[in-house]
Amino acid sequence: MSAPIPLTHFANAQSSFKPPLIANENAFLGDIATSEKNDPDKPISAGFYRLEKGTPLVYEYTYHEMKIIVDGEFDISDEAGNKVHAVKGDVFYFPKGSKITFTTESFGLGFFVGQRKEGGA
Repeated sequence: MSAPIPLTHFANAQSSFKPPLIANENAFLGDIATSEKNDPDKPISAGFYRLEKGTPLVYEYTYHEMKIIVDGEFDISDEAGNKVHAVKGDVFYFPKGSKITFTTESFGLGFFVGQRKEGGA
């Protein structure tokens, strides 16, 4: 019989985790959890993405990602011409290969889960 696999809990992650700066002067992203250790062939990683008013972030996905807006707002568009004013509670699927532009007039905070290794954004 194999040993039980424990869950991992990140208390108050939405308010206590501060993602590092990843682009421009206003785009922050950080992984807080990954399945890479338990499933190195098909890992998923999760964390927070924060954008503050300023330079738009244009990002081309090299993996599949789901994102829920947990605070603030984003204006999100793609190369197919779709444009969404995203607010708290909105959920998105960004397919591998999509090129997405994120902007905000204030700030936005999203929680994501991506089909990639930790730090692979």
